[in-house]
Amino acid sequence: MPPLAPGGEPAAPEPGTSAALWFPDPPAKPARLLPPLALAYIGDAVYEVAVRQHVMARPNLRPHHLHGQSTKYVSAKAQARLLELIEPLLTEEEKDVVRQGRNAKSGTVPKNANVLDYRLATAFESLVGYLYYTGAHDRLRWLIAQGFAYLEDNRDRG
Repeated sequence: MPPLAPGGEPAAPEPGTSAALWFPDPPAKPARLLPPLALAYIGDAVYEVAVRQHVMARPNLRPHHLHGQSTKYVSAKAQARLLELIEPLLTEEEKDVVRQGRNAKSGTVPKNANVLDYRLATAFESLVGYLYYTGAHDRLRWLIAQGFAYLEDNRDRG
């Protein structure tokens, strides 16, 4: 049973502990010491869940439509654009994580994206992984929601 806060609701877990994660296995090292590509690896999965939950909130739940809507958010180009839109909102620590993710050498060549978009998408996924592993889930949700709103607003204008 998780500890309870004074009001009886579950207490917020300490950032960086396994209690702050969705599942009980914490990473082998603190988030700050994980390689940027390892952060991007988990960040990709966490962001995919955020996107799927976002499109599931829409009225049209046909599988083909869900997939089509999801690709508007998960492509390297979309992630690069989202990062550019939220970058002014980032703290210096978050910008440092983004910089390290952008400069990480993955050793793979993107198939459906240009190199710059691919590197920015990796940087974004590194940030998502970092925020997830440090337990900054409220911050993570807020930044992703801001990014979704910016993407949708810019799509409506264009």
